[in-house]
Amino acid sequence: MKNKIFKNNKIKIIAGILKSQVIKIQQNCLLKPTKNIVKETLFNWISNNIKNSKCLDCFAGSGSLGIEAISRSARFVTFIESNVNIVKKLIANLIRLNIYYKAKVIQTNILEWIQKKGHPYDIIFIDPPFNQKIVNIIINYLDKNNWTHNYSLIYIEQLKNKKKLRAPLNWFVYKQKTSGNVLYYLILKDVNKNLK
Repeated sequence: MKNKIFKNNKIKIIAGILKSQVIKIQQNCLLKPTKNIVKETLFNWISNNIKNSKCLDCFAGSGSLGIEAISRSARFVTFIESNVNIVKKLIANLIRLNIYYKAKVIQTNILEWIQKKGHPYDIIFIDPPFNQKIVNIIINYLDKNNWTHNYSLIYIEQLKNKKKLRAPLNWFVYKQKTSGNVLYYLILKDVNKNLK
């Protein structure tokens, strides 16, 4: 669905070294970017974790979340996107913003990619088309195949009238909020469950 923040086919970067610069996008009904008010809350939640973090953007689309992470001093972001035209636009934006050296863009299906054994990420963004079944499957593969470590954070967006996901053992909801019809939250992996 189209979003009102698509003014002049641009998304503004909120904060960090790229503050007020823009991500240029094509009008594409496949893109569902995170609203600015939601993005601000998310990055307030992870402000103590973002510096030097290694991030994974599972349904990259415009790259809005991953690029915002780089702007706020993430060390590296892997962007996964299946649509070839969206991938080309994302790469062009990363080059134009001079941050391509902090990124890797992979054109593939995220469900296939995470079925292999991986290397852990600190922060993972999951903002797919609103399909809760896919989110549950992805989180289980991430947990099972070494894409997370003991204190990884996963950000999830879903329609608030959908059933909340069933997090794997040792994961729990750390932060949660709603905006309009969207429920968004962070889940934290903590094998000791000692974070209050």
